[in-house]
Amino acid sequence: MSAPSAGLPPGPRLPRLLQTAGFVLAGPRFLEACRRRYGDVVTFSTVFDSSFVMVFDPALAKEVFQGSNAQLHAGEANALLGPVVGERSVLLLDEAEHLRHRRLMLPPFHGRRLQAYEQLIRDTTDAEIDSWPVGEEFALLGTMQSLTLRVILRAVFGYETGPAEAELRRRLRAMVEPLARPRRLLLLSAIRSRDRGAVLRFEAQRRAVDEILYAEIARRREEPGLEQRDDVFSALLLAVDEEGARLSDSEVRDELVTLLLAGHETTATGLAWTFDLLLHNPAVLARTSEAVEGGDDDYLDAVVKESLRIRPVIPGVGRVVKGGAFRLGGYEIPPGVEINPSIRTIHRRPDLYPDPRSFRPERFLGADAPDTYTWIPFGGGTRRCLGASFALTEMRIVLRRVLERMRLRPADPAPEKVQFRAITLAPRKGVRVLQDRPPSAAVSEPIPV
Repeated sequence: MSAPSAGLPPGPRLPRLLQTAGFVLAGPRFLEACRRRYGDVVTFSTVFDSSFVMVFDPALAKEVFQGSNAQLHAGEANALLGPVVGERSVLLLDEAEHLRHRRLMLPPFHGRRLQAYEQLIRDTTDAEIDSWPVGEEFALLGTMQSLTLRVILRAVFGYETGPAEAELRRRLRAMVEPLARPRRLLLLSAIRSRDRGAVLRFEAQRRAVDEILYAEIARRREEPGLEQRDDVFSALLLAVDEEGARLSDSEVRDELVTLLLAGHETTATGLAWTFDLLLHNPAVLARTSEAVEGGDDDYLDAVVKESLRIRPVIPGVGRVVKGGAFRLGGYEIPPGVEINPSIRTIHRRPDLYPDPRSFRPERFLGADAPDTYTWIPFGGGTRRCLGASFALTEMRIVLRRVLERMRLRPADPAPEKVQFRAITLAPRKGVRVLQDRPPSAAVSEPIPV
């Protein structure tokens, strides 16, 4: 085995401005061209980062995901989110502090607690479906944002429908919606930003959300019988680490906003893409409708996974090298350099996914289904998305409920184009659809025991 090469891997020698244009204007085509020319580990330089390394191979992505938390800092790579989620968010923490927060946050998203949310998701989906117009176009992305926000407010925040829930929902959308505009999150995070007015408006919107959250944190800390509640908010207040310490008020606030951002906007975008792909692939839509009628959840899960393969909501994840150099693919990546496994490039490799642009849910059925390093929409390792199971469950339930109750058709004959919004790859027009007749009546499903 040859010794690791000193210095960074090869990469395009184009000026930083031209490389930036390649990312913005050509996206996956630019990355795939660089992968074919330079290999599976490539160094890039843009106006936002003078030197970073992208990884296009699952085996190498595995090395990154399994790397030492002390040497590879994902929190530092996520610093752009700091003004929104807060400095004590699990997304921004590294090493022991990250593991502490992750252990405290993980239990509510698995097992029996996850099952308890299923009826909530169905009921929320029914309410959203009943609000959709008949005979006129509407954007699925917007209504999916409304749906997933309501689910988050019930499952995570523990709010019942009413004035308090409506006010928190209004303030949260006022804070999050502007960030979804192209380049706005980058603008708010840049110290050199010239749009001081936008920064001040965002800070006021964030304070309006914090006013409600901190008041609710104080109220619940005094509430008797808090352990009887089944929402994540209350679970965070009750969680105790190995040394018997609880999360502080500011830590609870930051994790709540993190769950909102990570579990609301991203899941809504994934659902919108799923319907866009289905409605433009009649054969797959027919097979999915048969699966709904036959109770075949495995096929519905495959539809969701294939959608997240073709249209990953997050384009990549990052790790900043700390301490000594990190050995990767025959190179030694020096400290201070960020390593980015490219989700969308790995998902479109023809050697991993034959005819990668085709929408084929069958890829995820059978013994040769993609593994956890060829399919990485939620990242991997100890930084894999905490809410991955929740998101997949929510997407399957919403998909089933919509196809059970109605028949949508696309308003545009062509599939949506991708637009980078905040941290997500979103449909440019929001996936505009129509329903020609009212949905069928909602029929309750038995709750699993």
